[in-house]
Amino acid sequence: MDMDALMAQANALQTKVAAAQEKLASMHVKGIADSGACIIDMTGKYDLADIKISADALARGPDVVAALVAAAYNDAKAKADELIDRVMGDATAGIPLGE
Repeated sequence: MDMDALMAQANALQTKVAAAQEKLASMHVKGIADSGACIIDMTGKYDLADIKISADALARGPDVVAALVAAAYNDAKAKADELIDRVMGDATAGIPLGE
């Protein structure tokens, strides 16, 4: 492969990855704990958009709230990881990365 073709391929990949990152910033996932007692809304770039905690969960005390927030965050992060893998995989599909 000549250097011009390699540079063109690198530029195409960079453009696709930048577009994928912009797309991820506008996409959201929801992490849910205890059947909706705590819901965390997170972007595909791990930015926290919103947290909802039910009144019933708040009444159960700070330790329960902390555990629910952690569980909802972990659920949201796992979903964001899957989203990132899918979107970035689509962006780099068809471009050989190891040749």
